[in-house]
Amino acid sequence: MNTTRRTAAAAALVALLLPAPLLAASTASAAPAPAVDTRTAGPELPAPTGRYAVGQEDLHLVDRSRTDPWAHTGPRELMVTLRYPAQRGTGRAPAPYMSTEEARLILADKGLDKIIDPAAFAATRAHARVAARPVEGRYPLIVLSPGFTVPRATLTSLAEDLASRGYVVAAVDHAYESAATAFPGGRVLTCLACGQTRGEGGIEAVTAVRAKDVSFLLDRLTGRHPVWRHAGLIDADRVAMAGHSIGGASALPAMAADRRIRAGIDMDGGLPEPYPAGGIGGRPFMLLGSAVSVPGGQNANWQTTWPRFDGWKRWITVDGTDHFGPTDYPALRDQLGVPHPDAPLPGPRALELTRTYVAAFFDRHLKGQPRPVLDGPAADAPEVRFHNP
Repeated sequence: MNTTRRTAAAAALVALLLPAPLLAASTASAAPAPAVDTRTAGPELPAPTGRYAVGQEDLHLVDRSRTDPWAHTGPRELMVTLRYPAQRGTGRAPAPYMSTEEARLILADKGLDKIIDPAAFAATRAHARVAARPVEGRYPLIVLSPGFTVPRATLTSLAEDLASRGYVVAAVDHAYESAATAFPGGRVLTCLACGQTRGEGGIEAVTAVRAKDVSFLLDRLTGRHPVWRHAGLIDADRVAMAGHSIGGASALPAMAADRRIRAGIDMDGGLPEPYPAGGIGGRPFMLLGSAVSVPGGQNANWQTTWPRFDGWKRWITVDGTDHFGPTDYPALRDQLGVPHPDAPLPGPRALELTRTYVAAFFDRHLKGQPRPVLDGPAADAPEVRFHNP
């Protein structure tokens, strides 16, 4: 690959991994990438750090009580990847990261499909094994919602790590809100919502839909007739939600609408306004942001909303990260040889910090375990800053 093409690859990948227009407008010039051929075998995500192996199964859910708000026809559909504590040495080979067609469309959305081989991107190596035997027990459930235009696969590393620590994790793709999501029957749905949510009220429209999606998901996983064969692993009294970007923003209206959600994390998403009239009843909420999400920074409404959180709360930012810092992308960018010029923190370190603070929050509020890492700055994490404006 010559220098011109490497530079184009760097610029294009940076564009792919910046915030979606719905949430933030941002531009950046990319430094030339090192001499790396991106048409190689897929990169590998960091291994989970918990005591358990991780099993994985996909579910297709159909809510026939709602017409899809973006297609304006047909029922609302979700694709869900469930990860859970599993017995080591069981199950089939690690699950694929995404289909090649999903990867092609996601890359094509940013003009990258001729620069990065979609098959290599789709072949990103994760660690959960398909249909692995679960470790019997009752585990808290965490719902993960991805950012706008990107699929649930972007939260794979966090989901696997949480499952290895003793959680059931449900990562959700919301139909027509990603550049590509594969559904049964060979269908790959693209982002119809993108053209319908620009401008004022867009965040509120998407987060309201996602709040309903999450309540429907909880009904199907924890109700009287659960659809998942391993639903007995879920402790329905210990449920929480986290998400990236608009997925994190959705945690607030989801908690306001559904008392089953005991705690929430917004990872770098601008919050919908106004604050829910009924609040969230003192339930714990954490804002975990990139370097620009400090008070007065890019997520300006965090500062106006912060005083309204009336329970346990934290506002934490990580220096050296960008909007996609909590996702898999920093590690993938590093391995593809096209790092983000405004996010110098190495990908593995960004993921390590995300995993540490997210797991500590859920350990504290769903398992009742003390986690001093949440009490304030630590010498071994100089990148992490606590705010209380």
